[in-house]
This record gives sequence, C-alpha cells and structure tokens, in this order.
Amino acid sequence: MAPTSALSGADGQIRAAGVQGAFHADRRVVSEAVLLIDGREAEPIAHAAAGPGRSRFTSLARWLGDVQPDPVVRVDRLREIRAYGMAEEITIASTATMPVVMTVAMRVDCDLAAIETVKSGYAAEPVTPVGGELTWASGGTTVAMTGEGAEVHGRELRWEVALKPGESTTLCWRVMVTDPAAVVAAPAGPVEWTRPEVKATDRRLGRLVAQSLDDLAGLRLTETGHPADTFLGAGVPWFLTVFGRDSLWAARMLLPLGTDLARGTLRVLARRQGVKHDPLTGEAPGKIMHELRRGEFVVPVNGLRLPAAYYGTIDATPLWIGLLHDAWRWGLPEGEVEALLPAMEAALSWLATDADPDGDGFLEYIDVSGRGLANQGWKDSGDSVRFRDGSLADPPIALAEVQGYAYEAAVKGAAILDAFGRPGGDVWRAYAAAMATRFRERFWVEGGYPALALDRDKRPVDALTSNIGHLLGTGILNHEESARVASFLASPEMSAGFGLRTMSSADKGFSPLSYHCGSVWPHDTAVVIAGLARDGFGAEAAALAEGLLAAAEPFENRLPELLSGDARDAVGRPVPYPASCRPQAWSAAAAVVITHAALGLYPDVPGGTVDLRPMAGAPLGAVTADGFVVAGTPVSVSVDAAGAAEIDRLPDRFTVVTTG
Repeated sequence: MAPTSALSGADGQIRAAGVQGAFHADRRVVSEAVLLIDGREAEPIAHAAAGPGRSRFTSLARWLGDVQPDPVVRVDRLREIRAYGMAEEITIASTATMPVVMTVAMRVDCDLAAIETVKSGYAAEPVTPVGGELTWASGGTTVAMTGEGAEVHGRELRWEVALKPGESTTLCWRVMVTDPAAVVAAPAGPVEWTRPEVKATDRRLGRLVAQSLDDLAGLRLTETGHPADTFLGAGVPWFLTVFGRDSLWAARMLLPLGTDLARGTLRVLARRQGVKHDPLTGEAPGKIMHELRRGEFVVPVNGLRLPAAYYGTIDATPLWIGLLHDAWRWGLPEGEVEALLPAMEAALSWLATDADPDGDGFLEYIDVSGRGLANQGWKDSGDSVRFRDGSLADPPIALAEVQGYAYEAAVKGAAILDAFGRPGGDVWRAYAAAMATRFRERFWVEGGYPALALDRDKRPVDALTSNIGHLLGTGILNHEESARVASFLASPEMSAGFGLRTMSSADKGFSPLSYHCGSVWPHDTAVVIAGLARDGFGAEAAALAEGLLAAAEPFENRLPELLSGDARDAVGRPVPYPASCRPQAWSAAAAVVITHAALGLYPDVPGGTVDLRPMAGAPLGAVTADGFVVAGTPVSVSVDAAGAAEIDRLPDRFTVVTTG
C-alpha cells in the first residue's frame, strides 16, 4: 500500500540481487528477506494476490516428516504491505504422523538505496545495523525489523519450532519504517471512489475491473502535510509519487466513480503550480509540475539529474484544465471549482506564453538545462520522437496530441469562465479556433494522417503513432478527420497486438520491445478507446478494448505499465516488458475506461442533463455497472445485447438524452 511496495520472486523470497526489495517513499527498506527452514529453502508451488496490498506464497518442506509421496509440511507466507512498512505471517502446518522439529530463520538486510540507484542496476553503499539489532538508519530514515518470539542471530530472525501430528503454528515478523523526510504519505481515510459491480457478457471485464480497483486502492497517496487531498501515485515501484500527467489522467479515467480523487489531484498540483521562471527545474508561471521527489533524482547511467520538484512536462498543464472541467461536469461542487479558478486562469495564460516561446501558435518543449528529460510528452524517452525513416527529430518539439490537449483546454476553460462570470471566454474560444486551423494546415502529412510532431525546423515528423489517437474527443478534428484517424489506428500495423501499438510496425523505428516505439501501453490504448467511443467509432474502440481484455488475463488481470507490441497471431500471449511498473495507476484505470466507453454515460451536472451514448450495436455485449456516480449519487447504467441503454436511480432534476 502506497507509499510502500514490495518486489519478490514467485517463491516469495526477496533476494539481494537486481530490483527485488521492499520500498518506501523512494528508498529500499528491505534488500533481502529469505525464509530458511533448517538452513534450506522450501520448494515453492504457488503464489497469488490475496487482496489489496496482500500476497500469499505457498511452499513445501519435503525433507520433514514421513517419507512418502505426499508432502506433509506446508509453509504459507501471507505478506501485507502497510503504510508504515511490511508485515508477514508464516504459517507452518504438519500432517505428518510423527513430531517434526525445525529451525525457522528469516535472513534479512537493508541498504536504504535510492529508487533510481536500484532501477539503474547500481550497487548501493552498505548500511550497518545500529547497536547489534536489526535496525538501520540513514538520511533521516530508520528501518526496524522485528519478529514476535524470535531471537536475533546476526542478520537473522530465528524461531525454534516443534509440531505434533496435525499441528500448525504461525510466526510473525514485520518491518517498521520511520521516515519524516518523505514527501508523500498514506491517506488515513477510506477510498475516495465507489466500487461498482460490473456484469458483462464478456466476464473478463468484471474480473479486470475488480483487480484494477484493488490495485488502485493500493496506489493512493497524500502529500506530506496535506492529508485531506488524495491522489494516485503513478506506479510500483519506480513512480510511487505524484506525477502531474499520470495522476491527472488516472483521476480523469476514474471520474465515473466520483469526483473526490479529481479534487485532491487538482488541489495537490495547484499548490505547486509554477510561479517563477527557473530553467533548471523547468518551472514557469502557471505551469503544472511533472513530478515530486524527496531530493534530486539522479540516474547515473544516462546523466539525468532532476530536481526534487521538476516541471519538465508539456502536457500536464492543459490536462489539469481538462480534469477541472470534466470533474465539474460530473458534479464537483461549484465551490470547489470556484476555489481553483485562479489556478485555471494562470494555467490558461501559460498556454499562450511560455508554452509557445517562438510565438508560432503551437505548444513546444526543449530541455534547456541539459540534464532533464529530452522529451517532455507522455512518450518521454530520448528516442521516442522519430521520422518514419527512423531518424530522430531535433528539438524544440511540438507534439500532435499536445495541440489537441491545448485546444480542448481552451474550449473547456472558456466554458468554466462563462459559467462563473469570469472574463476571457471569447478569447480562449478564438485561441482554440485558430489552433484548429493551424493544426490542419501544418500537421497533416502526405499519407493522410496527422504527424507525430513538428521538429525544430517545423517539419512534420511523419511517423504513424498512437499519439494521433489522443486527438479524438478533443474537438480539434472534424468528423471526416476523426474517421481517417480511426481508420489508421484500426490498421493491422497499429492494432494487431494486445492493444494499440505506440508506433506503426511499418515504420523504420518500430520495435515491439521499444519503450515508446512499438510497445503497447494500456493507458494509451484506453485514452484512444475513450476518444473513439466518444466520436462514434464503436467498432474500432471495441477491437482495442478486446485486445486489452485478452492481455489482462495472462497478467492475472493486473495490466502492466506496458507490454510488447508483438502481433497476437505471432506470439499467442502478451510478452512482458522488462522493468515495467505493475500495478500502474493509469493502466489499472483503463478497466474503468473500457466499462465507461461501452456504456456511454456523459453527464453535464451544471446543465442538468445526462447523455446516454453507448457504443452502437453493443460490440462488447451487454454491460451493467452498478455504482457509477453522477453529482454524488450512485447510479446503475446498463446496455443490453441490442445496444439499448438504461440508467436507474438518477435524481429527478436531470434530463436523460439517449442517442445510442
């Protein structure tokens, strides 16, 4: 449970190698936790999730007890991640016909390594336990490992166990972390969203939603000192902190379940909105931050050095405006919206000033510090912006989807300004109209689709990528243009895998295991599903949704950060991407997006209407979600196998418009 997580092998052992460990707020607090019985490791036979933040590992001590084919000594480890650290119960049961005696030991260690050091594969400096006990301290963080009834022998917790025939015993040990320097903490209250009961013809959807909501509950965080505002940490283990883009997208995806998470996310980011120009951090007045860490984030392998509060993102600011508007439409109280209007006005101002340094009307980025992110859209790896021939584009870069976000932010910001009697609505509608015209003139390439970006020389970067799918639903495209984008996204070069490829397989830069040039990102696919469904391309949306549903089951319904973009008929089952975060907030939220897209519930709480616009023909079959929330009221929404939609328990003050 955030801000704590644990990575182990399928056997439950946390070994002193690679990226395994228990992590707390960007520090590895357990670097080894190996269970030994009589100095030997038991034989692992099973592992499974046991609920939010809980995992169970089962093994056998075959050398103990009767000599027979059936095992008689079973070991179950139930590991629970808690806000303060980790706890584990080790249950040993014997069905032997004779007494069994054993020495049980938990071999432990702690290196307090920074998360970026672990991710880069570098060895951490050893930390010596304090005072002969299993307690470690460094940089203000203290870690204590204790076992009930255990004796400490060096770096082991030991228990002497004797079991009579049919007996069992449970041993307990735990990790306690004291970390006053952490910038994030666990929320004290209940989960901020509903847990809808989802029933569908395709039962995979209900299973995916259930696991995803468990995972999302474990990613909840607050900023230290502000316990009332909850947001989602981006992902386990590398990004368990506030990330502007990731946290905003995840909150937006979960709006059908309530607006409290959106409120917390908006408030957290508004508190750290830029107020000055700082080339080192990327801060600018009105700009929404990219990420927050306890200190400088240093990655030795590539020279990346990000300050604790880093603003190197081109898209978080328009996405913040979009979330505020959409939360308002779903029922965020007017007082909450009004309190955030100064932040929204500052964010709008940034769109037309610092976001467009050369004044050409497009939002663009360049890392002027030389030590930050070279690319500052959601595809932020250094090689993600390529021409179709595989060559890299030179910055400054103006990404296609970011212009769509800016158009949408201007239109939605204008709607809020008008509704709250603030000036400027006409200005921002004019900005949006001009943006759409410029985009139409400059971004479309000879192949008949929008370019990935414009480069330093304003040349269209002509790779065919998933970025163009983010334009759907923003309003920057007309219907004919949307249809052309939809057809390209549905092509085998883009959609032959388990979801939407980030880059066409026909492009020279394509690689199915490239981070951003051919892999499949569930959140990216989900964003495009939402846009396709909203713009009336239900068949294309359903095909992508089916890809994610097919991918989910081999991953035990815990969709990873990304997976390989291999063609499905070539590999049969999804190929994992090494070092992918799992769970990942916006990947988990994709399950809600699929459900919402199928049902097509689009409320306008300030306007008193609810539009029911399910996917035409119900391409995902019959779907019911009992527990969506409109204006704070749980409702039940369903679409039958023929595509007819219904909504129950909606307050009388709303008018329902059914267009599906």
